[in-house]
Amino acid sequence: MTNLAETCILVIEDEPDLRAGLQHNLEAEGFKVITAADGREGLRKAKEGAASLVLLDLMLPGMPGLEVLRNLREIGREIPIIIVSAKGQDRDKVQGLELGADDYLTKPFGLSELLARIRAVLRRTQVGAKAGVGEKATVGGVMKFPNLVIDWRRFTIQRDDEEIQLSRYEAEILRMLIERRGEVVSRQDLLRKVWGYVHLPTTRTVDNHIARLRKKLERDVNAPVHVVTVHGLGYRFESQLLGAS
Repeated sequence: MTNLAETCILVIEDEPDLRAGLQHNLEAEGFKVITAADGREGLRKAKEGAASLVLLDLMLPGMPGLEVLRNLREIGREIPIIIVSAKGQDRDKVQGLELGADDYLTKPFGLSELLARIRAVLRRTQVGAKAGVGEKATVGGVMKFPNLVIDWRRFTIQRDDEEIQLSRYEAEILRMLIERRGEVVSRQDLLRKVWGYVHLPTTRTVDNHIARLRKKLERDVNAPVHVVTVHGLGYRFESQLLGAS
């Protein structure tokens, strides 16, 4: 159960009335709230690490919201991010989700919907952070495959003596594929289990994350030996497990 008193939300929003309204309502629900009025200030506060979740507007002065998101993901900050924007077209949602946002809420919205989205994202990401416990205990510790060592405790892989960090989404995709190794895992199944969505504008989000994951796993991304595409169906992890500890 999420302890709201320990949950700090960073609101990055340039419109003063909306920013103040979000802060007031979220604090009334028991959250701690910090705010930023532009993209650069928001990025700095997100990097500081005090926040458990970010509400991010896209149209910000100083630095656009998508650049804030891109910067955070490029430096490995896996803080949950919900985009809150008046830009509600599918391409905007897809772009935000592909860059690593956890959810996308279109303005105007009701407080009850916002709170539901916040709690859902916190549940999903907290479960992800505890991966390797409970139902996912079969995939944990250190696993060795040909030319590949996966350390689930550190979310790293070692390929040909090079250590590479996995993002949260990359690790969860890989974990699911390995749990079901030898089976085809559909894009829709990955969306439901990793992102928590039933419907998205496109499954390209999954394909883009798989492409980034392959760059870390495979010696030759054009001839993958670990994560293979089953055309029209999804993906399958084929590599042989050599050992686990």
